[in-house]
Amino acid sequence: MSYYDKVYEIVKQIPSGRVATYGQIAALTGSPKASRAVGYALHFNPNPGIIPCHRVVNRLGGLAPSFAFGGQDVQKTMLEHEGVIVSEDYLVDLSQFRWTPNNP
Repeated sequence: MSYYDKVYEIVKQIPSGRVATYGQIAALTGSPKASRAVGYALHFNPNPGIIPCHRVVNRLGGLAPSFAFGGQDVQKTMLEHEGVIVSEDYLVDLSQFRWTPNNP
């Protein structure tokens, strides 16, 4: 399995209404310093309808300024549709919406 495949398998586990950070995904793949590689993997997401890359945010809860599938406004709309509150400056409160495998 490639590194990107590992990323995709983990991202598919993030439930609707939750987000995870790039660093969190990197750590779950066993490569905690590979958050940039996670971003690259998600930019090339082969199945956006199946791999919910819109649920991945930066370490501060910020949305991707160049979200691969339409920009921050599209990512914001997708998250809000799932019940995630996104501030006007495109931030998600990680204390409220962060997903962890032990805390779905």
